[in-house]
Amino acid sequence: MKSLLLNGSPKSVLSTKDVANLLSISKESANVTAARYTQKGLLIRLKRDFYIPVNIFEKFNEKDFFKAANIIQVPSYISLISALSYYNISTQQFQNVYESIAVKRTKNVKVRNIEFNFYLVKKDFYTGFELEDNFFIALPEKAFADVVYLTSLGKYSCDFPAINFKKLNKKKVSEYIQLTNPKTKLFWNKLCKTYKI
Repeated sequence: MKSLLLNGSPKSVLSTKDVANLLSISKESANVTAARYTQKGLLIRLKRDFYIPVNIFEKFNEKDFFKAANIIQVPSYISLISALSYYNISTQQFQNVYESIAVKRTKNVKVRNIEFNFYLVKKDFYTGFELEDNFFIALPEKAFADVVYLTSLGKYSCDFPAINFKKLNKKKVSEYIQLTNPKTKLFWNKLCKTYKI
């Protein structure tokens, strides 16, 4: 069965071009085949022209979901509690939820039982991330600065007592906060006093 060829791909997320190459068919035929396999439950549609074989999706780990998030919205990077939890800086965790920062739009995407949440920030604040294991993720201090920024604007909620502030460089966080606005700066100062950062 041709669908088994897709399961043998070294890639976990397949574009329609990948499907065409793996099955030795045209891109047009790959679009039709991918749609048919999605209806049959063999593929999961991540977004237009991108699919995940079901048996591969069921074996996804945290890093695989991070990579998928980067593909769903381009450009974007993993941040907020998803990144802080990954770095063992926060004990707060959201099950089956992966959070990213983006510059195009705020967006929530559900793929099976997994939620991918994208939060919009201004372009000047879209910084402080790196490529790690084929996915973009905020540096620890930027992930926290993103939390502070969005929380100060009422667009995010964080359990601050769950944060291990000793693992964060206050000076670096402050440098990112300087890229924001007076409201965020005031909120950051209050956090520093409240939690003795």
